[in-house]
Amino acid sequence: MNKPNSRRSFLKKTAAAAVGASAVAAPAVARAQSPIKWRLQTYAGPALAEHVIKPSIEAFNKVARGEMEIELYFADQLVPTGELFRAMQRGTVDAVQSDDDSIAAPVDISVFGGYFPFATRYSLDVPVLFNQYGLREIWEEAYGEVEGVTWLSAGAWDPCHFATKEPIRRLADLKGKRVFTFPTAGRFLSRFGVVPVTLPWEDIEVAVQTGELDGIAWSGITEDYTVGWANVTDYFLTNNISGAWCGSYFANTEKWEALPEHLRELFRLCMDSSHYYRQHWYWGGEAELRVRGKEMKLTSIPDEEWAQVEAEALKFWDEIAAVSERTARVIDIFKKYAATMEKAGRPYRYTR
Repeated sequence: MNKPNSRRSFLKKTAAAAVGASAVAAPAVARAQSPIKWRLQTYAGPALAEHVIKPSIEAFNKVARGEMEIELYFADQLVPTGELFRAMQRGTVDAVQSDDDSIAAPVDISVFGGYFPFATRYSLDVPVLFNQYGLREIWEEAYGEVEGVTWLSAGAWDPCHFATKEPIRRLADLKGKRVFTFPTAGRFLSRFGVVPVTLPWEDIEVAVQTGELDGIAWSGITEDYTVGWANVTDYFLTNNISGAWCGSYFANTEKWEALPEHLRELFRLCMDSSHYYRQHWYWGGEAELRVRGKEMKLTSIPDEEWAQVEAEALKFWDEIAAVSERTARVIDIFKKYAATMEKAGRPYRYTR
């Protein structure tokens, strides 16, 4: 007669033990399900980031389904852009989207980030150079020698044009112009009398309005309109010193290697998505705004004069090639690529 009671008693004790065990285990389960958090800072301000990175980060967070969340910060929001590389090494930020030049990456190839004079004519040149001509391997080699930061991927942005208050129609018009631009681009443009100026990104519009700057050589016309610079500059010079900005994604090495492989692959896919979006957004925007943009008048420097700038760029290339064996390899690739494109002819290159 006691057996049923004994059985019920046993079941109650077993159930109570199971509940107790699950209660003890619950905090561990909650910790396992908490998302990995990253802080990523881009070089771009809020309006520009809406296009150059935000869609891909939102897609990552959606597809990661709570396993990981990337918090996106804009230009200088957490750390000044020039200090981003060191901040990544320290773990102040987990990842960065910028060019090597602007974040003062301590590698000899950093000069090729941003706008390296005439290395590219079109945005598609950048992915071809990295994926078919060997730049990817060189970048991986260079950053493999640096502690704490992993280079992940490079892509193309817009071409480099002047947006100015006064019209630029001759090379002589560049002399004395105080211009916001990238470090290496500024170093090259100073050969033509340009005075490079470094300021926080968010201060540029006001600096043009107050006369602290005479112009900007930081983007193409799409960005000029997107970020508001077209409202404070009156002229857009159609000649450019580079067909595409070369920017990259970087991550703190410890944080990158700690990610599960499927999240690393997801991040790679989202970088590629970002690269693709920029290809068509800029390419279409550059043409559309030249034709239908109302805020800026187009000017051009005659081809025979601009040829002097192109010739000077080749001298600049040779100077950079002399810096190290690795920079010489990059310049050799640029020369081989340029020769191939010239021989291929239209539509790859248009000769005069």
